[in-house]
Amino acid sequence: MQDRLSTTLVITISKSGGTPETRNGMLEIKHAYEKQGLNFAKYAVATTGRGSNLDKVAQTEGWLASFPMHDWVGGRTSELSAVGLLPAALQGIGIDAMLAGAKEMDAATRLPDIKGNPAALLALSWYFAGNGRGEKDMVVLPYKDSLLLFSRYLQQLVMESLGKEKDLAGNTVYQGIAVYGNKGSTDQHAYVQQLREGVPNFFLTFIEVLEDREGESVTVEPGVTSGDYLSGLLQGTRQALYENQRDSITVTIPEVNPYTVGALIALYERAVGFYASLVNINAYHQPGVEAGKKAAAAVLDLQRRVVEVLQETGQSICLTDLAEKVNASDKIETIYKIIRHLHANQRGVSLSGDPGKPETLAIAPK
Repeated sequence: MQDRLSTTLVITISKSGGTPETRNGMLEIKHAYEKQGLNFAKYAVATTGRGSNLDKVAQTEGWLASFPMHDWVGGRTSELSAVGLLPAALQGIGIDAMLAGAKEMDAATRLPDIKGNPAALLALSWYFAGNGRGEKDMVVLPYKDSLLLFSRYLQQLVMESLGKEKDLAGNTVYQGIAVYGNKGSTDQHAYVQQLREGVPNFFLTFIEVLEDREGESVTVEPGVTSGDYLSGLLQGTRQALYENQRDSITVTIPEVNPYTVGALIALYERAVGFYASLVNINAYHQPGVEAGKKAAAAVLDLQRRVVEVLQETGQSICLTDLAEKVNASDKIETIYKIIRHLHANQRGVSLSGDPGKPETLAIAPK
């Protein structure tokens, strides 16, 4: 890996430039380049909002380029912006075809006739399956290896958009649809047994691809190809679930290519928006995510105070006394976890005593 850094381009993607995970990853990679005597700026590209912290870093350090990201584009709906298109283009994927597929789907999802609007039909199916309350999970099974990551993408798109405590009127509604899945047919063996005979707390989405492959297929049995098996397994699984009163949706595309992938992304983005309207929530903010970030920042602030007190004390102190000194007697468990982490990583702190009895724990600066 190290000998390939000099030929590796790094793309840092962050709308605000302040997301800790992205910033930390960038700093770790920058350090790796510097250890090899390489000027990181000569290998770095940013995708970010104009004037953001990341944009300022890119401009100040002289990065190769900075691609703009509009403020109103959320991370989970950014696949068809510079966020997703730049990496796709660098991999040789036809981004013009992706956008063309999304454009056609966008037109189809604007039709006022529900029967002709695929996103409206999809959203209504979700609503019906979960009684408009997200009472059933969404299991996604794409029957194509190249769509392996699609269910994971949908997990964020659907759950971050629809998982909301409050509706638009401020009422507590606890909305959302849990999403999980992998790919058929190999990975479905992990859970089809439960899907057919276990708790009926889900509806399944099959993503069917009509074309098996480019060119001729090998026969694995007389007159039967692997693609025939895959199609048979999809239809058989679908029928087996139906026979046991398990709901399913089938989304069919002719083949996997940039055009159809762009269309699929647009389809699900619009379906999420329609469903949010049906249940009267805001699909485009994420207060829970922001709350998590604030809580993490509070833990790091507590860690700084703990380290300062230990350095000032200069001697061993019990956990309960330490908590009192940092004015956080109600955060003993958090302080213990902070100290445990620092101790495990040789960060200038030693920990001794019985972890099951906080009053016996002794902390000392190294």
